[in-house]
Amino acid sequence: MADEHTIQVDIVSAEGEMFSGAAAVVYAAAVEGDLGIYPRHAPLLTLLKPGEVRVQTPDGATQSFFVGSGALEVQPYKVTVLADTAIRAKDLDEAAAVAARQRAEAAVREKGDRISVAEAQADLARVMAQLKMIERLRKLRG
Repeated sequence: MADEHTIQVDIVSAEGEMFSGAAAVVYAAAVEGDLGIYPRHAPLLTLLKPGEVRVQTPDGATQSFFVGSGALEVQPYKVTVLADTAIRAKDLDEAAAVAARQRAEAAVREKGDRISVAEAQADLARVMAQLKMIERLRKLRG
């Protein structure tokens, strides 16, 4: 449970609950720009773009999640992430992401109907965000 120096965070995807607990700060990639959310943040409702949601717990540990897209609701002491897909950073598969990028790039090049191209471009954006997150995590570990 969150106190006045923490914020309760719930990250939920179609697969189920990914995280529930107290945080000192939450970072998220919103469509309007990156956000840093601390306790007592002003209420906010925004859409998320493909990217990282990072939760720093009160003890200083950090947990990272890749979110395909979704919605973010912020209340003064609660953050809720409703994601279409969410993957723990440690579970990201670089080889699968590279293969998905190649498939999406090929689909964009084929220039099928508008819907197919739009879907391929959205897939490409998600996969590029995953690869960017994998690269950032590699640098942090290295």
